[in-house]
Amino acid sequence: MNIFQTEKLRNVGLVSHGGAGKTSLAEALLYNVEMTNRLGKVDEGTTALDYLPEETKRNMTIFLAMAPIEWNGCKINLIDTPGYADFSAEVHCTLRAVDALVFVVCAVSGVEIRTEMIWEEADQYNLPRLVYINKMDRENADFYRTLADLRHKFTKRRLVPLQFPIGSGDDFSGIVDLLTMRAIKWDRASHDWKELEIPLEYQESIKKHHLELVEAAAEGDDELLMRYLEGEELSTDDLLEGLRKACKRGEVVPILCGSATHNIATVPLLNKIVDYFPSPVESMKSTSEESGLSTDPFAGIVFKTISDNFIGKITFVRIVSGTLKKDMTILNPDKDTEEKIAHLYTAIGKELKEIPEARSGDIVCLTKLSNTVTGDTLCSKDQTITLKGINFPSPNYAKAIAPKSKDDEDKLSTAFDKLTEEDPSLAIIRNKETHETTINGLGNMHIDVMVSRLERKFGVEVILTDPIIPYRETITQSVQKIEGKHKKQSGGHGQYGHVYIDIEPLLDNDFVFEETIFGGSVPKNYIPAVEKGVREAMEHGVLAGYPLTRIKVTLTDGSYHSVDSSEMAFKMAGSLALKAAVAKASPVLLEPIVKVEVTVPEAYMGDIMGDINTKRGKILGMEANGNKQIISALAPLAEMSKYAIDLKSLTQGKGTFTMDFDSYDIVPSHLVTRIIAEKKHMDEA
Repeated sequence: MNIFQTEKLRNVGLVSHGGAGKTSLAEALLYNVEMTNRLGKVDEGTTALDYLPEETKRNMTIFLAMAPIEWNGCKINLIDTPGYADFSAEVHCTLRAVDALVFVVCAVSGVEIRTEMIWEEADQYNLPRLVYINKMDRENADFYRTLADLRHKFTKRRLVPLQFPIGSGDDFSGIVDLLTMRAIKWDRASHDWKELEIPLEYQESIKKHHLELVEAAAEGDDELLMRYLEGEELSTDDLLEGLRKACKRGEVVPILCGSATHNIATVPLLNKIVDYFPSPVESMKSTSEESGLSTDPFAGIVFKTISDNFIGKITFVRIVSGTLKKDMTILNPDKDTEEKIAHLYTAIGKELKEIPEARSGDIVCLTKLSNTVTGDTLCSKDQTITLKGINFPSPNYAKAIAPKSKDDEDKLSTAFDKLTEEDPSLAIIRNKETHETTINGLGNMHIDVMVSRLERKFGVEVILTDPIIPYRETITQSVQKIEGKHKKQSGGHGQYGHVYIDIEPLLDNDFVFEETIFGGSVPKNYIPAVEKGVREAMEHGVLAGYPLTRIKVTLTDGSYHSVDSSEMAFKMAGSLALKAAVAKASPVLLEPIVKVEVTVPEAYMGDIMGDINTKRGKILGMEANGNKQIISALAPLAEMSKYAIDLKSLTQGKGTFTMDFDSYDIVPSHLVTRIIAEKKHMDEA
């Protein structure tokens, strides 16, 4: 593959809701430039970019995949992304790496939820974009309806059709280029394009859209606007120049149409990408730190990491400045380590092709970097700089995970490290209290795919269960002078420890131990042993065996034996005293309470607040955030463990949330019996 100057590069992400046809469109583009010799099908698992077994099995994109396309003297680094919300982290990676986006919208379904959400996320990066209305050959395809839907939902940018479809459904056969006013039709018999006169039934609509395009182009350049307002007719070159400027600034969003699966009107998309999208030099996305870099020292951002069983770790890097060559030694300032670049590659799906060097703005793959992970900066040793990283969605859906056999325990730990390295939206949390390991992701499909990868890549079979809720126990009353005596005689030295304790509930502390011993009734050297026995007894409460908390214990009196007393005996006495005292102090169960912040469109506020109330939640307040509302609430963790799925259902996928531990609170009495029974059953199992 050729080496391209920065001005000749285009970094483009393909994004949309799942099922709109991104991968099919990428497949058509690869076929058109002869990078593949057949038009692969998603349904058949034969595409170049959906190559993982998890993707071919589900007929969907799960991880981003890249394809560098050479077209009209430019290199287009095309990145195909997942459309399913559970894999949205891949979209976040892509947004950090590209300079523009192609939104693929189904002509039947219109603008769907994930498309709306990615559109908003792209605004944060100020990314130019165009829309490709796909599946014009499907039954019930409607260009007008889809255009109206786009304009209704995306009002901040000017959406202007550059093409008009000839027919729809089975009759869809070509397009009219609204810039040149040329009509081309696909002849299915000869498998070739033919020019034709614009059909009479379309002429009025086409004139209307052409006028919209002329106005948008004129407004893209001050000089053109003056000439247009003075009544001068603008040439095609004038219109093209005005549109280029407006599109690169993100003010105008061009709209194209076609059919990816039948490869109708896909080639014009390549032309529009080259013409209307900015090179890395022109990109308005650059952060202040990046724009301050010179073109000389190398700097790049790692936006994706892949673990391959044969090659090892593959690191995707967007070069922000400078030139990267093989055999260079570069710095990772985030880890304060150096990395040796043995080889440079470009990726075409799963295939890597070696290249000698890459210039500023390009995207490359590096192999076998030892300490570098997604989000890290790589830079020249001569000029240290740290670039802005990547913000990933919080993994709020958890399942407890355990190996099916003990032989897999060691392999599981290594596998976890590699999985989380590949996917930063995945978290592995080891809970010391419940002795469980949980795998935390963005939804049930996300977890299912990771479990499938564990088995396929690492040969580890696992069991998934719902995580144990870490309940606690405490007391609600004070009791005094509770005795604990450990006395045992079995020949020789016996065992003797004898104490009295007072206990009382605490509000602002987990545990306090004090002593008021007078006259040496318990020797000072045995008092630490009493505290140790109390602490050990607190690990298992009297109601259901959950740990005790919020208790103050005061050692008040006791007795000892000059021969038989020992630290062990007094530890046992302290343990016995605490258990007896807790049983008399009206013990109660405590449950973890989480603070939840839910961000949803205003239309869903009533549903969300009603649902939180059914979950024994308490609404704390609401706050406007643009056109959305942030609802703050407290709710029991036991009710919120599957909230990722519930929220998706309630808001059709438009809601997001964060959840953090807040405090413990008393479990309502009508739930206590069930929780105790479940704990007993779990212990027996």
